Amino acid sequence: MKKIVTIIGARPQFVKAAVLSRIIRKQGLLEEVIVHTGQHFDTNMSAVFFEEMQIPRPKYNLDINELGHGAMTGQMLEKIEEVLLVEKPAMVIVYGDTNSTLAGALAAKKLHIKVVHVEAGLRSFNMRMPEEVNRILTDRISDLLCCPTTTAIENLKAEGFDDFESEVMLTGDIMKDAVIHYSKMAEEKSAIISKLGLENDAFVLATIHRQENTDDPNRLRELFKGLDLVHESLKVILPLHPRTAQRLKDQKIATNVKLIDPVGYFDMLQLLNKCVLVITDSGGLQKEAFFCKKNALVLRDETEWIELVDRNFAKLVRPKATEIFSAVNEWAGNKDFDEPIFGTHVGQRIYEAIVKMVDS
Repeated sequence: MKKIVTIIGARPQFVKAAVLSRIIRKQGLLEEVIVHTGQHFDTNMSAVFFEEMQIPRPKYNLDINELGHGAMTGQMLEKIEEVLLVEKPAMVIVYGDTNSTLAGALAAKKLHIKVVHVEAGLRSFNMRMPEEVNRILTDRISDLLCCPTTTAIENLKAEGFDDFESEVMLTGDIMKDAVIHYSKMAEEKSAIISKLGLENDAFVLATIHRQENTDDPNRLRELFKGLDLVHESLKVILPLHPRTAQRLKDQKIATNVKLIDPVGYFDMLQLLNKCVLVITDSGGLQKEAFFCKKNALVLRDETEWIELVDRNFAKLVRPKATEIFSAVNEWAGNKDFDEPIFGTHVGQRIYEAIVKMVDS
């Protein structure tokens, strides 16, 4: 049986990998070895996802976290290479745009192992974002690029990928499969709405974690001023990312919004399904909001998911308190959530492409 290694390290990757891992186990044609880099390491950001989504426990947990980009990526590269030398897989699968993604792709490529990049071709066109650097470099050395949208395909064409020795494929977005599969389970198993006393309340779900927002004290302070303004008339619930929590403490920024600990996937799905609006700087949550039929205000200067902005499902909002408040009160957003933007049966399409490449 051919062996593949899956490299994951952050919450969105656990969600995406759960879909493909379930198909791999069901088909029984490939042996999957999961490597967790440890990039997201605490229980609410990591372990709970494996429990809820029934992802096989990682065979390797590298426990690499809370380091600068260079140290983190370098240590991951070293340790992943050691794993690959032991496991000798036919292929490595990486997801998204984290340091774990780049380290996994580099380690595999240097050992002449085929690389599959799930969620390829995304571009923010902001090279100050570490995620942009990671995704561009990962795309360039991948053998199979699984693109979620036609925009992603066009981005790769513009970069000359028609002339590269790699296969570019429009698969759709695998996160859509996850939302469809797990939403019913979340309805049955999550008690987050009653726990927070939100049964009869309209509320906004917010998340803040991107470095461009958390590491700029003025920007972070202004964002929370805006959320506080919204909270005066519409309750704001914010699962607090560890990085954001630390920056709020460091900068002595106080807020009136309802801060809660990071939540598992089922709780997040329930919050998404029950909220009236999403305010976020997360790439993944923009899509999850759309899949749960909610509009999103994106607290960034640009987004990779331009399809959502172009179709008025999401709106870019500058980190200004008054602009955040105005957008919540004045922007209606598109309610036609049945638009076929992100494909269907995405996990199966990616699985079939992987099997074909492994056998070639």
